[in-house]
Parts: sequence; structure tokens; C-alpha cells
Amino acid sequence: MSILVHPQANVQAESNNKIIVNNLKKRLDENKGRWIEEIPLIQCVDRTISKAAISQTPYSLVFRTEVVVPAEVVFLTTRYQLKDQENNDRILAQDLDTIDELRDLAKIRIAAHKQMITKAYNKNIKVIRFQVGDLVIRKAFQNTKDPSVGKLAPKWEGLYLIDSKVGKGAYWLATLEGNILP
Repeated sequence: MSILVHPQANVQAESNNKIIVNNLKKRLDENKGRWIEEIPLIQCVDRTISKAAISQTPYSLVFRTEVVVPAEVVFLTTRYQLKDQENNDRILAQDLDTIDELRDLAKIRIAAHKQMITKAYNKNIKVIRFQVGDLVIRKAFQNTKDPSVGKLAPKWEGLYLIDSKVGKGAYWLATLEGNILP
């Protein structure tokens, strides 16, 4: 069993928390004190609604079947009224055979969705290639900033010459006097 040292580093948990908070804000206009009663309902809705990236509900991928909302049993929807127990058992048995395929299709859809998002995000990015001898500035990191300046410290530092290319996007920098930086 592993314990998260930095739960903020868990991107999926942060994403789920953001969804829960946004839905809570929508449901609790004036009654902000009722949030604890609303969380189970919001989680249920989040788990049983089909997601765009996978075209499935998270519930169906975990439990191998679609969820029946309690309101469908109380108010007898068409889907619940037309349920045939024998046919339902046969379909559930068939679903057990195809669940791995559904999960694989979900993985493929997630990968395609990520590629689509990456393509949209990167369409306006312009790649800049530096040459030896170009003048550049570099980002000031915490260990290179003057600690007495605090929040108002500059984000960039120096004017440096590119001395040599080390690898893809990595360079050795030198001061204008010719001293190579570590």
C-alpha cells in the first residue's frame, strides 16, 4: 500500500475534485452549508454519465453493466418496464465476454482524445532553433534568485551567448566575457 506524499501531484484526483467543486457550486446557490449532503449525489452523477473521451460510463467499465438509477425503479421508465429477466441474464453473460474489448476500445478512444487535444494545443506553437553565438536570456530559478528581493525578483536573468549545442533544445551558455556557466 502506498501513501501519497503530495496528493496535489495526482492529476486524476485533482481533476475529479475540480469536477465535484464545480458541480457543488451549481447545486448550492444560497445554501452553502448543505454541501456534505450533496457530495454523494454529485459523485453518483459523475460516475454514471457517459464521458466524451471513452464513450462509456466509468461505472460500466468497472462493474461490466449499465447502472439503473433508483428513479427508474420508482417511476417505472420504459427501459425498466420492458426488462425481461431471462433476456437480461443472457445479455449480462454476453457482456462478461466482451468487457475486455470495451475496455480496450475505451483506451483507444482516450489515446485518440489526447492526440486531438495535443494537436489543438500545439497548433500555434512556433519552434525556435538557436545557433551558436546567439544572444539569449534564461529563466531565473529559485536557487539563482536573490533571496532578499522576494516576490518582486525578475523572472529572467542575464544576457548570455550560446557557446555550444548539447542536445535537443539544450545549450551551454557563456557570459558576454566568455565564462561558461555551470
